[in-house]
Amino acid sequence: MQLLRKIAFPISLLYAVVVYFRNYLYDIGWLRSHAFEVPIICVGNLSVGGTGKTPMVEFLIALLRDSYKIAVLSRGYKRKSKGFLIATKESTMSDLGDEPYQIYSKFPEVSLAVDANRCRGVLELQKREKPDIILLDDAFQHRKVRPDYSILLTSYGHLFVDDWYLPTGNLRDTKKAAKRADAIIVTKCPESLSEQEQEEIRRKLKPGNNQQVLFSTLAYDRPKQGNQSVSWELLRDRKITLITGIANPGPLVSYLLAQGLHLDHLSYPDHHYFSQRELKLFASKALVLTTEKDYVRLSGKLEKLYYLPVRHSLMGNGADILKASLLHLMKRIP
Repeated sequence: MQLLRKIAFPISLLYAVVVYFRNYLYDIGWLRSHAFEVPIICVGNLSVGGTGKTPMVEFLIALLRDSYKIAVLSRGYKRKSKGFLIATKESTMSDLGDEPYQIYSKFPEVSLAVDANRCRGVLELQKREKPDIILLDDAFQHRKVRPDYSILLTSYGHLFVDDWYLPTGNLRDTKKAAKRADAIIVTKCPESLSEQEQEEIRRKLKPGNNQQVLFSTLAYDRPKQGNQSVSWELLRDRKITLITGIANPGPLVSYLLAQGLHLDHLSYPDHHYFSQRELKLFASKALVLTTEKDYVRLSGKLEKLYYLPVRHSLMGNGADILKASLLHLMKRIP
């Protein structure tokens, strides 16, 4: 795989030119970005997956829901439905896509919609739901919508400044595009990350004068079976099959091993839809543990199925800094 990526280097140069030229056309106004009356917060990244966008959207919902009526707009990657669709109690994972379905399952009070056409999606949400604020999921590179505040995520150990363009690397947008972000959050940091290391990363990212750089760790809650939390003791000393269909399962595997679990890890591509043959294999296992995102694709299909909820935990006073910025945003928008 790495050899193929190196061979594809000339293609990556062409890809870099294309995305750079596209951004240039937006920057000079030849391609138009649309502003909307409702405040829009964009969450995204420059790379392909693995930075924790869905947990960050959930973090923002928890941060703002007591003060504002929130709507979430997502593309709904790999959903079976078409066009604009707003989530209801009857919506399925196939209707919405795995990540939007996960968000709606956890926050049913939030208006959640999916639409690949983000401008149409914003207009429909404005008309139907009249939210105070819209969270735009995975849309940093979708420049037809002009957000009021942009949060760019980049993973610790896989910073966008060290990456290269597809297909040789994982970048799907130019590194220069990071200048559009209001906040850059370095995700999946070790809890032991020192102030000195944080400062070294800030220097590496070279933020603008008005850009905040914050740091986040992944916080795992106790395992769950359905809605019921279970103790770690229940899983220790048992033969566990870990099933992941996420971009970067490394931090999860490290965390579970640190909990003293014995794992047989079956790893699949991000957003993988499990076949009947694979489900039959999983059913033969003594106990299956999976991610929160994969759980929505496996729920109801396996017995002895457990999953591990995950959330962002901003280091230091990062949560207060981010909340203050967002509250300031809401006050200055009429």
